[in-house]
Amino acid sequence: MDWKEVLRRRLAAPDTGPQKKKNEQELKEEEMDLFTKYYSEWKGGRKNTNEFYKTIPRFYYRLPAEDEVLLQKLREESRAVFLQRKSRELLDNEELQNLWFLLDKHQTPPMIGEEAMINYENFLKVGEKAGPKCKQFFTAKVFAKLLHTDSYGRISIMQFFNYVMRKVWLHQTRIGLSLYDVAGQGYLRESDLENYILELIPTLPQLDGLEKSFYSFYVCTAVRKFFFFLDPLRTGKIKIQDILACSFLDDLLELRDEELSKESQETNWFSAPSALRVYGQYLNLDKDHNGMLSKEELSRYGTATMTNVFLDRVFQECLTYDGEMDYKTYLDFVLALENRKEPAALQYIFKLLDIENKGYLNVFSLNYFFRAIQELMKIHGQDPVSFQDVKDEIFDMVKPKDPLKISLQDLINSNQGDTVTTILIDLNGFWTYENREALVANDNENSTDLDET
Repeated sequence: MDWKEVLRRRLAAPDTGPQKKKNEQELKEEEMDLFTKYYSEWKGGRKNTNEFYKTIPRFYYRLPAEDEVLLQKLREESRAVFLQRKSRELLDNEELQNLWFLLDKHQTPPMIGEEAMINYENFLKVGEKAGPKCKQFFTAKVFAKLLHTDSYGRISIMQFFNYVMRKVWLHQTRIGLSLYDVAGQGYLRESDLENYILELIPTLPQLDGLEKSFYSFYVCTAVRKFFFFLDPLRTGKIKIQDILACSFLDDLLELRDEELSKESQETNWFSAPSALRVYGQYLNLDKDHNGMLSKEELSRYGTATMTNVFLDRVFQECLTYDGEMDYKTYLDFVLALENRKEPAALQYIFKLLDIENKGYLNVFSLNYFFRAIQELMKIHGQDPVSFQDVKDEIFDMVKPKDPLKISLQDLINSNQGDTVTTILIDLNGFWTYENREALVANDNENSTDLDET
């Protein structure tokens, strides 16, 4: 009989004899005793008939505490062995050369220009001869992924080989980064990434010219980009998976190319010229040479036309020391202003514009910042522009879901976030926006004159 039914009947039975004399407290105690008895029997019955719970694998392993030295050492050694085993599973240079030889030998005619192709039948033959390490690459899924518009149903040998190389590189890099993952939890802390980049510097020919005294500033500059864009919640750690998925590591390792063009170096945040430029700007702004930037010193950044209202917000919201900004905080500021189209940069600026911490910008917020633009225009002898006109233009550009509020997501979705933020914080940026049609016409005239000459 079901224990619930037994309990219900027992409690529903009329009181007779001495039971009538029981007080309310005794009845509750008896009820609890009966419930415990029948529930225990019911649970015991289930335990005897169903042993499935014993097959559930253990899914949580406590990390060793700081004072558990032996367990910590055991964990480190086991991780090292595991990573070494994973490293041995990767294709080495000799095996990659052998794979290329087999692919070239089994190419399927006709060629497309100078590009060799291979069909699925020969693709499988190569997979059988290439060895067990290559087995993961020779699948129907990989072939279909690389199959495009070839009328013979073939794939490019070069594209496939590049795919294999990319996969091997990703696994090698994953293992390399994991060696710096002290916690062994799949993420890197700031100090972990600093150690990784510091030990990477000697392997990058494009950084040979850097003096060792500059290494710490270079590492800080490089690491900041990773954390600014990949750690938006400022947790102090980044997933290794996110590092591999973004393009920053590609940009950093691009510095292995000894013949990297000057243009590529100038646009690469991690290059020596770029790092020296950013640090040089910081030193030039630091007029009192105390290694920190005050609000007055930062006001000369760029074209020196940012509003005092915006700068006030920077020093209110960002980490400062006795009211001054250090190099790390300055790097966040530079990354935000130089990448205003990126969501992470817009998030940084949006936080400064959201003076009421409401999660959106309303007419009051826009007016608060644009009023400072109007004041600068008066100082420079320009005719102030009506706020109503600017406000209408901003809402027309962004097209927010709520016609009275602009959220961060609205700014990102509009693809106009860089323009909107520039209008509100920088007089030079606003002037450029306001005179955009005249500037375009002037550029067209100049290009026409050059063509004629």
